[in-house]
Amino acid sequence: MPHKVDAEHLQEVDLYAPFTSDTILEVRTGKMKPLPGLAVQSGIDKTPREGPVRVTELGLEGDEHDPTFHGGVDKAIHGYCSSHYATWRAEYPSAADAFRPGGFGENLVTRHLNERNLCIGDTVSISPPDPGPDAEPPVLLQVSLPRQPCFKLNHRFRLKNFAPATWRTSRTGWYFRVLRPGAVRAGDVIRLVARPHPEWTIDRVQEYLHRNTGDPAMNEALAAIEELGAEARDAFRARVVRHRARERRKAREQAGEGGENGNGDKERQRWREYRVVERTRQTERIVSFVLQAVEPLREDGEEEVQLRHGAHARIRLGNGLVRAYSIVDGDRNRFQLGVALDEKSRGGSRYLHEIVQVGHTVQVGAITNSVQVATAASNHIFVAGGVGITAFLALFEHYKRIHYSATLHYAVRSVEDVPFRERLAKLGDDVVIYDKAAGQRLSIRRIIEGMPWNSKLYFCGPKRLMDEAARETKAHGIAEKEVHFEAFEADVSGDPFEVVVANKGGKTIRVGEEETLLECLQREFGEVDSSCCVGNCGTCRVDLKEGRVDHRGTALMEEEKATSMLACVSRGIGRITIEI
Repeated sequence: MPHKVDAEHLQEVDLYAPFTSDTILEVRTGKMKPLPGLAVQSGIDKTPREGPVRVTELGLEGDEHDPTFHGGVDKAIHGYCSSHYATWRAEYPSAADAFRPGGFGENLVTRHLNERNLCIGDTVSISPPDPGPDAEPPVLLQVSLPRQPCFKLNHRFRLKNFAPATWRTSRTGWYFRVLRPGAVRAGDVIRLVARPHPEWTIDRVQEYLHRNTGDPAMNEALAAIEELGAEARDAFRARVVRHRARERRKAREQAGEGGENGNGDKERQRWREYRVVERTRQTERIVSFVLQAVEPLREDGEEEVQLRHGAHARIRLGNGLVRAYSIVDGDRNRFQLGVALDEKSRGGSRYLHEIVQVGHTVQVGAITNSVQVATAASNHIFVAGGVGITAFLALFEHYKRIHYSATLHYAVRSVEDVPFRERLAKLGDDVVIYDKAAGQRLSIRRIIEGMPWNSKLYFCGPKRLMDEAARETKAHGIAEKEVHFEAFEADVSGDPFEVVVANKGGKTIRVGEEETLLECLQREFGEVDSSCCVGNCGTCRVDLKEGRVDHRGTALMEEEKATSMLACVSRGIGRITIEI
């Protein structure tokens, strides 16, 4: 029979008391099945097992995982301390009934073993309390990783953004790899056999994995621990590579390489030459371009080659214009853009459509992200119009690959105006296309009213769509953090205003009716960081020291607007003071 988990076992214990042995209260396994209200499959719902359960290199017999994030040698068995549940119930009384053993999807339920007295690389044995002379050798497990929580915990406990609370408090649980297979059962004793890294408790690893990510020495130390599972070790190694690259760049700039004060080197990093290697007419209005770096970045270089999904790049064209376009896929060495011909184009999209051909070169500046992967949401609802699909296609595909629940609502003038058709077709029923020519209208109100609990909304499209999105999300009380606006046009004109740049000798500049603050700053002080130029990304943010601002764009949260403004779209009222 399973070892009974009674009220005593659910009381808090001294989590810092040293661990030498503990009792397995329950052994749990589960099958993959849909999460309630979602089409997403999960093995988080596990039930207690009676009698011995076989242990293999990949975990417990009869246990199933979503292989995208769980299972495998480094994540064969999940452990959790049942003493945490009393604390969770006190902190989240609305979900108290769900905070019971098995709530986190653990395989082994223990009372004392926890993140503060368990270390990476610990080897533990599991055997009956009094094994007989004919008993098989004890199972040997090794602590490999902290558990990395995801949206499934939010969904399970019906608590939005609960998952980060688990690593902030170091109550995530942990993973074991299997060193010696065998059998385990409730009531078995788990004993510490070896501890090669006593300084690296799960709690301390969490500190540098999540809470204090910028400590170079700690990142170096953790990257060198071979017993640490690949998921975390690779993250620390990537940080080490980036830090070393930054240090090399800083040393060159201090040495004055690349021009006076290192500015020449900085300018070369800012603008790179790319060659057009593919040009495809997607629709009558949309052409895609594949750009390849003339001098590719190295994997161990000063910039990360890989791009996050949802990036956009600044392109400097042969006619001198600079425009920002969404990256549909690729990395910093080779990526694809989709560009619609704007009927009111002043030379950006028109130049690309009419002049740029395979073999031509363009310059590429900052590549930035304004849309982030939302790991806390249970559902992801994308709403795009026309060429707005380019902002979200890569991220939407990524969500589907990792088995997130995601739907795309896509409005077009006609079905002939749908770009990247083959890619969209592979996404099946999760893409809903609204054909205006056939009388089909996308209603943002209906989408919002029908969306499931804990959904994240993403909008990109023409001004009419974006205005409707802003109006409806506000009317329905959607929180700022639960919606992302990705504009590809912005109204930047307005009354002229004066700007005092406090950290540039108090220099005063005037911004005209049809000028942006960003344009004036660049004209006066040279290159100023920017990217999207429509208020999405926040790259051009400046510090607001005094004065009132007509805030535009979507990159700032409401609480940030008292001390910051977006130079590319926002306008001062009268006279303001800033720092850049």
